[in-house]
Amino acid sequence: MSVPRYIVVGNSSDDPFAIDVAFSVGQSEDIADLISMKRFANSEFCPRFISDEQDFQNIGNKLAGASIIIVSTSSLVMSRQSLAMRNLMIARAAKENGAAEVILVEPDLYYSAQDRGPRLDLGNTGTERDEKDLKKFDGQLFTAKLYAEMLKLAGVDRVLTVHNHSFSVQSTFRDEFHGKFHNLIPYDIYVDYALNSDIVDYGDQGEGLALCAPDKGAREFVKEMFRRLGLEKAKFLMLDKERLSEREVKIKVHDESEVSLEDIEGHDIVLFDDMVRTGSTVVKSCQLLKQVKPRKTVFALTHFYASEEGRVKMANTAIDEILTLNTIPTILNRDIQGRLRKKMVVLKIEKWLALNLCRTLDVPQPDLGDSLYAIDMSSKNLRWKKKIWLSEQLKALNTS
Repeated sequence: MSVPRYIVVGNSSDDPFAIDVAFSVGQSEDIADLISMKRFANSEFCPRFISDEQDFQNIGNKLAGASIIIVSTSSLVMSRQSLAMRNLMIARAAKENGAAEVILVEPDLYYSAQDRGPRLDLGNTGTERDEKDLKKFDGQLFTAKLYAEMLKLAGVDRVLTVHNHSFSVQSTFRDEFHGKFHNLIPYDIYVDYALNSDIVDYGDQGEGLALCAPDKGAREFVKEMFRRLGLEKAKFLMLDKERLSEREVKIKVHDESEVSLEDIEGHDIVLFDDMVRTGSTVVKSCQLLKQVKPRKTVFALTHFYASEEGRVKMANTAIDEILTLNTIPTILNRDIQGRLRKKMVVLKIEKWLALNLCRTLDVPQPDLGDSLYAIDMSSKNLRWKKKIWLSEQLKALNTS
């Protein structure tokens, strides 16, 4: 029996995100029929690619010529440490059974927050590191580098991730994987949703719309978003952040911003960032923006770490709506969203990710319809309620 050239598996056999990516690239077999996630009585994990029990001709070579794609996401029931170890073992199992290539697709790349160590040779940040920054990492390890080295040692040949925020992590992974590291930026998803949904309201050329970068790290991303939207009369505000402590920040308008707070009075404002942990920066930023009485403030981000602290802070009325992606799929859980479900919309990126994976591997791209993403929104969201109301009104008109 011939083996498919590309085989998609997850680091657990029932991960809906991995299953959706597999389906989107055209894989008809269920992940659970391709790999068994065995666990011994002593709790040790042992993945096993399922083989024909009657085939004694291809022992140890079942995957000869195949490329194994491991889709790795976070979970509510397993720690990231456990999932990282699973990635290593699945990669090694693939290589020890003849796989030609192993590709890790990890939308939210593990250990990216641990992106440097306590010496200048431990992490290339792209800027000069001072004594204060070195001391911040004193006594700990450069975990992102260790993870990259372990993935390579286990047999991973290529890594794809989404909107990684760390210059140091990106340079480390590029070096370790000899350029076969791909940091996919979801510009087209955000642009499509901004232009084709009712999340913001603006004129034909962008009148009444402002994009906002909360700090230096988000600046280039938001500049590119501004360019791709192509709305000549939209505005771009740059903020600056001074971190006073681990959970305390001071926000002001950046000295080089061409737009002032007063210039965006009464606008719909979309503040973009790559991730949120505690919510301190975004809440402070939106509180500053609220001083000019905008029509609406939207916080758009790629990676939503749904900590209890972050959820409580972002329930603040300074944020009117939250737009995020499902790179961390647990955010789709309504209990995880908590009170934020009233102002949250999640764009599911499995189709977009599958298309980019096919482009990266230079294989035929599947026909996935018109949309790059699916939309998940609670019925508690005000825009959802508005759509239902309009639908009912239209139905009443048609039947009268």
